[in-house]
Amino acid sequence: MRFLENFDIGRPLGKGKFGNVYLARERQTKFILALKVLFKKQLEKAGVEHQHPNILRLYGYFHDASRVYLILEFAPRGELYSELQRCGHFSENISATYIMELADALNYCHTKKVIHRDIKPENLLLGANGELKIADFGWSVHTPSSRRSTLCGTLDYLPPEMIEGKTHDEKVDLWSLGVLCYEFLVGKPPFEAKTHEETYRRISRATISAGAKDLVARLLKHNPMHRLPIQGVLSHPWVVEKSPRYPPCRMA
Repeated sequence: MRFLENFDIGRPLGKGKFGNVYLARERQTKFILALKVLFKKQLEKAGVEHQHPNILRLYGYFHDASRVYLILEFAPRGELYSELQRCGHFSENISATYIMELADALNYCHTKKVIHRDIKPENLLLGANGELKIADFGWSVHTPSSRRSTLCGTLDYLPPEMIEGKTHDEKVDLWSLGVLCYEFLVGKPPFEAKTHEETYRRISRATISAGAKDLVARLLKHNPMHRLPIQGVLSHPWVVEKSPRYPPCRMA
């Protein structure tokens, strides 16, 4: 059994939503490793705060000598990414409904000063009625076989300010929302082009409606200040027209 006294703690390597990661060395073996510290109070706080129908619930946790066990809501229809792979792409009605649900959940998070920073199909699950659930706030569970296999990885969804190492705010999630909307409708992300100009040309040539193109173009602005705000997404004519007020079971 290991204890904190068995390690020399070094500099911080990163900060997560529920704890920090530190460079550490096991005193007996001199083995260098990374030590992730999960803060129980932050886990409890997360479980209480994120009570939204489109956010996977963290009900609680318990632990033994070596593990922390998270008690999560079960999303019986699995990963949205797997469904997108199966279908190839989604209809405009389904896509708009997912965007509406996701925007509503992100609006809830942003009002609580929470930025997700990693919105992508692999981090989205589907509930019993086909409703979208944001799964990754530091506690997501993935099936390895369904993960995206690409050299770009999550770079497909990272906004310019994060790639360039600049300071960022909740507007990073707006960029990811635009990428997702395009991928839902077309079946793949738009950023396989080498320049922003070529990317916008691809969006303009995509076989999707003018309303969908308008929403995507308003979200994928290089300057974060020029992106359509989250309330603008919820009230966008394409979203309002294409997504039903009460989403039906779309995948029965």
